[in-house]
Amino acid sequence: MAHDDRVTVVGVLTDSQFESSPTTDLAQRLGLPLYEFEEALAAAEDGTLEFDLGLSVLYWRKLRGALLDRPRLGFINFHPAPLPDYKGVGGYNCAILDDLAEWGVSAHYVDEEIDTGPIIAVDRFPMDLEEETARSLEAKSMEALERQALRLWSDLAADPRLLPTSENCGGRYVTRKELEAMKEIDFDTDDVRRKIRAFWFPPYDGAHINHEGAHLTLVDRSILTDLADPDSNTLFATRRASA
Repeated sequence: MAHDDRVTVVGVLTDSQFESSPTTDLAQRLGLPLYEFEEALAAAEDGTLEFDLGLSVLYWRKLRGALLDRPRLGFINFHPAPLPDYKGVGGYNCAILDDLAEWGVSAHYVDEEIDTGPIIAVDRFPMDLEEETARSLEAKSMEALERQALRLWSDLAADPRLLPTSENCGGRYVTRKELEAMKEIDFDTDDVRRKIRAFWFPPYDGAHINHEGAHLTLVDRSILTDLADPDSNTLFATRRASA
């Protein structure tokens, strides 16, 4: 995000669930204060951490208490799915399984539930019905989220007031347990190729079959072709014909 003299970052909540944290690395390079969740919550409660606006991008914990109550401009979350339609996890997977022609990313104010606060903006973009994978859709969504975040950041810096919102009612909520169960392939009922694309996101387990107690991820030929080195001369690498 570009430097802005109108804004001071007073703290960063880390993504310490990861062995290697890009959030921590960047905060340390910039000399920004780092907080674990409980530490930040306590500091907000006793007033040693004061801030006007909170921003959340793919943060993994539910925010609560003083972290939500104290900032006068609220806490905004950037969600990689169109609200109110897709809440929780598994949005990319469901988008492909549901055979959607477009996807989107959302900004909303945070409340104490997951992805249920008032909607600020939803930015939509087209999907490839035949070739999209969870991995490629994630890449498109991250680009859209960055554009959305920069736009709203600029709006708030120029005019620091609560942004207009719409209701966030209904929609589908998927839990992590439900998402994992969705990965198992049923050859009698599933569109297998679509399901493979829907869960292709290495290094995570993809759409799989169970064999002797192991999950075996299936890969479609089109995905293997995309992974091939275009400069390879091996006889076993095939390329798609150009249109």
